[in-house]
Amino acid sequence: MTVLPPDYQRIMHVLADRERSGEGSAICRQLADLLGLGLVPAKIEGVRSKAKRPAARGRLVEDTPGSFSVAVSQGGDS
Repeated sequence: MTVLPPDYQRIMHVLADRERSGEGSAICRQLADLLGLGLVPAKIEGVRSKAKRPAARGRLVEDTPGSFSVAVSQGGDS
C-alpha cells in the first residue's frame, strides 16, 4: 500500500469522519469548507481535482459528479 500525500490524506480523513457520523458523501464545496479552505472557485476546484485521483484508484467513490464518499472495502469473506 502506498502512502498518500498529506492533502489527499486530509480529504480521506474528512470523508471517513463523515461516514462514521452517518453524514455520508460530501460535495466539493463542503469538503473545501471542512478542510478550512476558502470557498472560492479555485479552492473548490482544487479539492475536486484532488478527490478525483483517489476515486479513480478506488479509494473514494464519486456518488454523483462532484460528490465523494469513502469506498467500501471489499473484504475477502468466503
